[in-house]
Amino acid sequence: MKVILLKDVKAQGKKGDIIEASDGYARNFLLKKGLGIEATAQNLNDVKLKKANDAKVAAENLADAKEYAKKVEAVTVAVAIKAGENGKTFGSVSSKEIAEEAKKQHGLEIDKKKVVLDEAIKNVGTYKVKVRLHPEVTAELTVKVEAK
Repeated sequence: MKVILLKDVKAQGKKGDIIEASDGYARNFLLKKGLGIEATAQNLNDVKLKKANDAKVAAENLADAKEYAKKVEAVTVAVAIKAGENGKTFGSVSSKEIAEEAKKQHGLEIDKKKVVLDEAIKNVGTYKVKVRLHPEVTAELTVKVEAK
């Protein structure tokens, strides 16, 4: 019996896969537990349409992320932090502070978890900070650290 999996099933396949299963296994386990549905023409068509819709949504999200990356790369975020006479800061600039200042100064919605700091920013100066907006899109935000 052909079955369309609704969830990942160990040793059988991933969600959306069409597998061949024995009638008893399909009826008594996969269908009964809601892990799959019988692969009728209607159900196959529904799965095909859902995959096409998911691909369209993913393409739109990618385009939006690329557009947002251009906005992020066009601005400079200034972060003020206490510093000594030699430009060495007391503490460091965190991704949370960068995200808050980006929102305050330019209205950019950046999640602090998406800001990637290779190393802690502990000196006054200008830095390029990576921001992951999408699995395929990474923007570089310019951060200018100033002494208070």
